[in-house]
Amino acid sequence: MRWICLVLVATAAFGQTDLKRAEALYLQTDYRASLSLLRETGRATGAVYCLEGKNYFMLGDFKKATDVFEKALTADPANSEYAHWLGRSYGRRAETSNMLSAPHYASKARQYFEKAVALDPDNGEALNDLFDYYLEAPGFLGGGYDKAEQLAKRIAQHNEAEGHFAQAQLADRRKQFDTAEEQLRRAMELAPRQVGRVLDLAKYLAKHGRIQESEAAFDRAERLAPNSPQVAFIRAHVYVEQKRNLDKARALLEKYIQSPLTPDDPSREQAEKLLHQIEGA
Repeated sequence: MRWICLVLVATAAFGQTDLKRAEALYLQTDYRASLSLLRETGRATGAVYCLEGKNYFMLGDFKKATDVFEKALTADPANSEYAHWLGRSYGRRAETSNMLSAPHYASKARQYFEKAVALDPDNGEALNDLFDYYLEAPGFLGGGYDKAEQLAKRIAQHNEAEGHFAQAQLADRRKQFDTAEEQLRRAMELAPRQVGRVLDLAKYLAKHGRIQESEAAFDRAERLAPNSPQVAFIRAHVYVEQKRNLDKARALLEKYIQSPLTPDDPSREQAEKLLHQIEGA
């Protein structure tokens, strides 16, 4: 009996090692290799299903992503992360499907975002995605500015800077542009070392034609995070969108494509699409 127990322990340890290796591959954006390793393990746990779903999500196969995230949530119904990722996957299916299917998938996304927040009120990413849903979706799909405003207050309790960013988005939608800028600057003051807060302001200023101030904010972001792929991509994206500084945008995108990326960064394919836009300009 003892040797059987030792074999079981060794098998479990081997499975955990493979899962960690698969997670490392995922974090390096090698999604296909991560999936391949997960298939080799033959394990069927919530954690394995979740990582498998993340890989499919990043590869753009949102149907398979929803299938395996549903399995993950069935394995662990109280897991907020699994519900959140299932909501994200349904959201992307809504964005990429036809007009007949989209409302159904959008409603599913909202339901799972709400479930994720109910399971863990401190799940900041789920709160942010639910806020975005309320902000973007029409009322007949469960969206609305009033719901978004209430959720922005909850976000502020979890993360004050993020709460000001949410209020900025609401103010912008309501064409309260001075208030939106004030909220963005307040968010930046509260999190002075977070480059994303500076980029939020830089993008906003560019959107409203305040190019010199936007460039100053982008320069500040580069000083704060030298050689940051995030800064390079967002600055290039703004340039391409506004059809200016295209030579600099090309250089930034080429550098971005060669940079080590994480799943939180825009994909190399997105950068390549921007490069194609430059070539066609």
